[in-house]
Amino acid sequence: MTNDSLSRPYDDVDVLNCTQCPRLAGFLRTVKARYPDYHARPVSTFGDADAKLLIVGLAPGMHGANRTGRPFTGDYAGILLYQTLHKYGFATRPESISAEDGLQLIGCRITNAVKCLPPENKPVPQEIKQCNQFLAIEMNRFVQRGGVAVLALGTVAHQATLLSLRLKAKDYPFAHGAVHRLPPGDGVRLYDSYHCSRYNTQTKRLTAEMFEQVFASIVADIQP
Repeated sequence: MTNDSLSRPYDDVDVLNCTQCPRLAGFLRTVKARYPDYHARPVSTFGDADAKLLIVGLAPGMHGANRTGRPFTGDYAGILLYQTLHKYGFATRPESISAEDGLQLIGCRITNAVKCLPPENKPVPQEIKQCNQFLAIEMNRFVQRGGVAVLALGTVAHQATLLSLRLKAKDYPFAHGAVHRLPPGDGVRLYDSYHCSRYNTQTKRLTAEMFEQVFASIVADIQP
């Protein structure tokens, strides 16, 4: 990816038409044949173009974003996320059901490290690296428009965020609740949280209280 691509506007059409990862593109064709009414394409970023907070997840879920076409929408992983976003003033509604439900994000955008549904919800390293070109464009625009807080949901999202900024993962270790000041100028902070997946919430690895503590920290830092 060239420096020119980093400076151009983020283009959702580029994402929607991407077939650069053969395994993922083939899997989506199989899913579309099985579920003709599903989105079953790469999933675009959702939210406020002038957001102060950018949330980075892992990848679309089979019956969530892959079905609805909107990140964390229509599956279990989005329940806690949108409830918390609404509680802290980042969403107009506490539940995200479909891309046509009227929900809007306020000062917030949501994206994924990998735009396509991966088999068994597990992208391979090359797919994460290939898809990082889109996250890098998104991150560059986010910073240029005054974004200040990035929330990484899980280790993969954390590492993909650092890769998009050309930072070394060893310098910013992942830990739930960790906050990292990122160069240049320490103007952006990276916040870490365990992913709000069904497994993590049901096993209590991530509780609502733990998740809200991360958001409380973000709100305290971004408010003037």
